[in-house]
Amino acid sequence: MEELSNQEIKKRLLTKSKKARLEQRGKIISFSCIALIMLVVIAIFFFVASKGLATFVTDGINPLKFLFGTTWNPSELDSNGKPLVGALPMILGSFFVTFLAAIVATPFALGAAIFMTEISPQVGKKFLQPVIELLVGIPSVVYGFIGLTVIVPAVRSIFGGTGFGILAGTFVLFVMILPTVTTMTVDALKAVPRHYREAALALGSTRWQMIYKVVLRSAIPGLLTAVVFGMARAFGEALAIQMVIGNAAVMPTGLTTPAATLTSILTMGIGNTVMGTVENNVLWSLALILLLMSLVFNVVIRMIGKKGAMKG
Repeated sequence: MEELSNQEIKKRLLTKSKKARLEQRGKIISFSCIALIMLVVIAIFFFVASKGLATFVTDGINPLKFLFGTTWNPSELDSNGKPLVGALPMILGSFFVTFLAAIVATPFALGAAIFMTEISPQVGKKFLQPVIELLVGIPSVVYGFIGLTVIVPAVRSIFGGTGFGILAGTFVLFVMILPTVTTMTVDALKAVPRHYREAALALGSTRWQMIYKVVLRSAIPGLLTAVVFGMARAFGEALAIQMVIGNAAVMPTGLTTPAATLTSILTMGIGNTVMGTVENNVLWSLALILLLMSLVFNVVIRMIGKKGAMKG
């Protein structure tokens, strides 16, 4: 009997409990989901890269001429018998609209975040936060339609021209990225420890001195992350910007002249080309540029986050 009891004790010690088995199953499910996500991301990158690189590998187009060429007309050939596929106008258009929208949105987002966290948290939570959440939920086509019916005529009446262009696209993207930048800025300001504020006030600082010299400086990594995240959101926007920018694949000569972005040319042309042709391959190359830029934005965000963690 004693031997049997020792065996039972040994068996119980070696047998996993119910909680241990549940934990193991949870780990397996979690790792499986992570592996699936990684597989999907790798598959998307490989698919877009294989299609985008066909422009240079299969069609023999010079990558430098593609990136720095100023004429976009894939149906016509140059003196060397190659399609005119200079993507520089769209690249510049995307960067101009993105940076201008970020420059305009940042002060508004920062002011709203300071008001919601430092000046009047109750009013901000009661009124501003629901408005910001409402802006996040509005579809991009609605923003584009409002821009087409309100912003474009306003730009036309004030600055002349057709109203379509980088300036109209900047205003539309400014409204679209404002909720994202504001929300992340609020989180960055709330992450500043409360004793920083109390120590600054105890040393005789006014409220504005405390906000400017202590809170904002401590939240700089989070603020930069919010701006870069908003830029990434603006850089990849397609439908709304397509409706107001003019979709003219020419070098931008002003803020009120029609221009184009990578996304606007993609959405216009991808459904009108045949898979495997030069016209289709060059659009996939534009998509590859967009994908690489999204990776760059993510890397920048991670670098900013690491620097903020090191300072903390």
